Amino acid sequence: MLLLAAVLSVLIGLSLGLLGGGGSMLTVPILIYVLGVEPKSAIATSLLVVGVASAVGVISHARAGRVKFSMGLLFGIAGMAGAYAGGRVAHFLPARLLLFAFAVMMVATAVAMLKGRGRDADPAPPRAALPVLRVLLQGAAVGAVTGLVGAGGGFLVVPALALLGGLPMALAIGTSLLVIAMQSLAGFVGYLGHVAIDLRLAALVVGAAIVGILIGGQLAGRVPQQALRKGFGWFVLVMAIFLLGKQIF
Repeated sequence: MLLLAAVLSVLIGLSLGLLGGGGSMLTVPILIYVLGVEPKSAIATSLLVVGVASAVGVISHARAGRVKFSMGLLFGIAGMAGAYAGGRVAHFLPARLLLFAFAVMMVATAVAMLKGRGRDADPAPPRAALPVLRVLLQGAAVGAVTGLVGAGGGFLVVPALALLGGLPMALAIGTSLLVIAMQSLAGFVGYLGHVAIDLRLAALVVGAAIVGILIGGQLAGRVPQQALRKGFGWFVLVMAIFLLGKQIF
């Protein structure tokens, strides 16, 4: 079972490296249904896994010039505040509600990926100055969702970066990893103290995800994004229907 989890965890990193998101969409189901982790602990562990893997992935994208640090740090700082708050609020909500919200976020993500909304469109014209207030507000909102349910960060961040900063898609994907790393780790800190974390299990998943994200960083730009995104979108949709069914029935 641990071997299967490790193999599946490589896909977490591949998703992050190639698409700039989607890691938590795989991590939470793997932890709950393959490794038997309690839902709130799974969400918290997912934030740790995705945060560390994304931080490693930033390195390869930065070396290729695909990270805009000025915008990423601004968006990420706001996202950290929202994610920490979301992680604290999760303590007062039932696990079933969190998993239901997670599944709904998966459905929304899958539909957006299948329709190509916000990802294939031309970016906004580059701005001479960042729309700081809008970046901060959207960053905080995205962070709050990520911290609360452990999902949605990457696929909300990438379109936001493209539209707010006029970033080309490759640059938006690389920059999103910086944002995801910051807000995921802040969300994880928000969960600390009210959930149990199996650090050895987390280390296994993190290690496999790092292997995947390093591979994904090398393949970024070489794999057709439209086909990859739609294939992953269908996979996420199937997983979301499964999760919704589990929560409803």
